Amino acid sequence: MNREQVKNRRTKPVKRLVLLSLSVALIVFGVWFSTTNASTFLKGYLLFKTGQAGNDSHITEPAAAPEPKEEAPEKASLPEVLYPVAPEKGENIGDLYIPKLDATLPIFHGTDEEELEKGVGHFADSVLPGESDNSVLSGHRDTVFRRLGEVGKGDLLVVETSAGKFTYKVRQVRIVDREDRTVIVPKPKATLTVSTCYPFDFVGYAPDRYILVADLIESE
Repeated sequence: MNREQVKNRRTKPVKRLVLLSLSVALIVFGVWFSTTNASTFLKGYLLFKTGQAGNDSHITEPAAAPEPKEEAPEKASLPEVLYPVAPEKGENIGDLYIPKLDATLPIFHGTDEEELEKGVGHFADSVLPGESDNSVLSGHRDTVFRRLGEVGKGDLLVVETSAGKFTYKVRQVRIVDREDRTVIVPKPKATLTVSTCYPFDFVGYAPDRYILVADLIESE
C-alpha cells in the first residue's frame, strides 16, 4: 500500500462524519424553523414582495368622483287666468243655478241697490266665481233669495260665467249679525259665499244675515 492510498483511507471516515453532522444539523434546523413563527414570517414576507412587484405596474390613482349635476330649477306654475278682462260695474257676469230650488238667477257685478234690484249681486272686492279665494254673492230675501232658507249643508250651487261652469257644495250654514265682516274674508281655496237678510219674514231692516259657505268641487 503506497502513501497516497494510506492518506485516502484515513480521510474517508472524517468526511463521512462531517457530512453526517451537517445533515443532522440541517434536519434539526428544519424542524426548529417549521415549528416557529420564523417560517410564517418568511412566507408572508416573500408573498408581500412578490405581490408588490406584480402590482406595482397596475397602481393607478383613484378616479375622482363625478361632480353632481345641478338640476334646473322648476318653473313656478302661474295660476290660470279665468277672466282676462275685469267686468264693469253693473255688468251681467253669469247665472247662479240652485238645483234644490230649481231656480236660475242672473248675477251682476256690484252690490249696490241698482244691481240687487235686477238679480244677485257680486261683491266687487271679492274674486270672481271659479277663482281661488272667496267669491261673495248677495241678494234680497224678498226677491231672488226668498226661498234660500230651504238650501242647506250638502246642497249644490252652480255658477256659470264666461270662464266656465263651476259647481260648489254647501259646507256650512251660518247666521251672523249684519255688521259681521267675516263673511267677506279671504279663503285658502275656491269658495262661494252666498248672503241674504235674515229672518226671512222680518218686517223692515233685518238684523242678521243668512250665509251659505260652499266649496268648489267641479269646474267645466
